[in-house]
Amino acid sequence: MNRDDIAATDQIPRNWWIYKGAGTAAERQARLAENQPPWRSFKGEPDICYTPPSTSGAAWDETHHRGAGYVPEGKEKDAVNTALYLRRPLLITGKPGVGKSTLAHSIAADLELGPVLHWPITSRSSLRDGLYQYDAIGRLHDANLRHFDAAATRTTKRPPATRRRSASPAVPMPAVGAPGGPIAPYLRLGPLGTALVAQKRPRVLLVDEIDKSDIDLPGDLLTVFEEGSFEIPELARIAACQRRVKIGTQDDPEPQVEIERGRVQCHAFPIVVLTSNGERDFPPPFLRRCIRLNLQPPSRDKLNQIVRQRLALDKEADDGPYRDLIEAFIERRAEGDLATDQLLNAVQLRLSGAWTDDVDRDEFLDTVLQRLTGPLA
Repeated sequence: MNRDDIAATDQIPRNWWIYKGAGTAAERQARLAENQPPWRSFKGEPDICYTPPSTSGAAWDETHHRGAGYVPEGKEKDAVNTALYLRRPLLITGKPGVGKSTLAHSIAADLELGPVLHWPITSRSSLRDGLYQYDAIGRLHDANLRHFDAAATRTTKRPPATRRRSASPAVPMPAVGAPGGPIAPYLRLGPLGTALVAQKRPRVLLVDEIDKSDIDLPGDLLTVFEEGSFEIPELARIAACQRRVKIGTQDDPEPQVEIERGRVQCHAFPIVVLTSNGERDFPPPFLRRCIRLNLQPPSRDKLNQIVRQRLALDKEADDGPYRDLIEAFIERRAEGDLATDQLLNAVQLRLSGAWTDDVDRDEFLDTVLQRLTGPLA
């Protein structure tokens, strides 16, 4: 079987696929909910008053636009669907620009799961950054302002004689550890925390470039991925007097998700996509809990498909206007990494009538197809 035959076979949905499988998005969502491993069952009760983002609006348009142009191969579909069935994170490795992040958007667009939740990782990222943010300083500052306003109001209302007898009224400072006032406006779920909110339809969470994280973060994620839950200590401490508190999410800062006794427990485990440029190794316990996929640079045929889909070109149209750009891209890629969007930029310029003079060809390629790595970068 040659490469063209393999590519054609990749386009035929297998009967077990959910991602890129047969049927409507709603039918495939239902199949996903029905096929849950007993050891990956989660008991969170969905909040009937909370409505997650739908398949409309600017955030969804961005997710759909990025995901609809992705061209997955058969092995990619197999890996994604394996992760879906097993409720396991999908760890995607590969060189920059091969489409690792775009695959997350493709899953959300294909299954109509709403906007992708994005957690970009840096060397300073911690588990708490992904779970929730608490603005303790802002809360203390606002409490101080309320206290001084109240003190000023009391001083103004005193009789004149009282004010003369009290030359310098004492104004007690609020305790730093107990700023007072409602806590909800100062709490907000992060991308991972929002993904774990109990709801019947799973969200897609993109944990981007996890290989850039502190060495402890992959290990810190293990418990959360295993249990599908976490605790917000600031809410757990006040659970005796305030059992339920509504706070904001990554999608919307307005308090809308009700947290009971400080614990967030998922109902449908989120579809977690972790990307890595291969800059570090991960511990075996972390790898054991992931479905792994290594993305190779796209072939000539796949590049042609990507160009047609991302630029909305007629499938039957002649590829003559940009065929030479694909060849130049592959030739230059052999001497240093290139990202697929660099090719899209080159084709867009060509189709727009820019850099079309033959004498400008080399300068054009040097401008838009600059290598990302290697001696010629």
